[in-house]
Amino acid sequence: MQKFTVHTGRAAPLRRADVDTDQIIPAVWLKQVTRTGFGEGLFSAWRAADPDFVLNRPEHDGASILVAGPDFGTGSSREHAVWALQDHGFRAVLSPRFGDIFRGNSLKAGLLTVVVPAEVVEELWARAEADPDGEVTVDLETREVRFDDRTVPFELDDFTRWRLLNGLDDIGLTLRHTDEVADYEARRPAWLPTTRPAR
Repeated sequence: MQKFTVHTGRAAPLRRADVDTDQIIPAVWLKQVTRTGFGEGLFSAWRAADPDFVLNRPEHDGASILVAGPDFGTGSSREHAVWALQDHGFRAVLSPRFGDIFRGNSLKAGLLTVVVPAEVVEELWARAEADPDGEVTVDLETREVRFDDRTVPFELDDFTRWRLLNGLDDIGLTLRHTDEVADYEARRPAWLPTTRPAR
């Protein structure tokens, strides 16, 4: 997965709370078996029903940081919600509170979910609406969000931070040990089951 160190980009203000994963990516989009192509389905019901929805507005086109209300990503555990946000171009989501499973899926897939106070979200919403070209920096190295003259620290455990800084998902973590796995497989007794390479 792509490493996350420091990202600077424009913010899209999603002035909604209690956004569940079915709203992020409606179930009709869950028929694909690949991780790509879900960007079109991101908030598709809201985008179709409301021409003034934030992602329909040209001034927020290309925004790479989503600023959402509390309880973002609640509901079902579908990983497709994370993939849709990434496929649309978001690198980070800021919110006062996330659904636990969504946040776990995000951090394992390389989408940085940052918990910031509600007043910071309100400030970022107003700023993005007044100046859509204003940039926000999300710095995982220092665990800070920076904009204008503001520096907002955030918490993230050391192991998750290390994984993101190094671009390691679960598969990447395993592939760091291919030599040890090969050595173990070579020494296994012949009567035990063996694994074969995928074709």
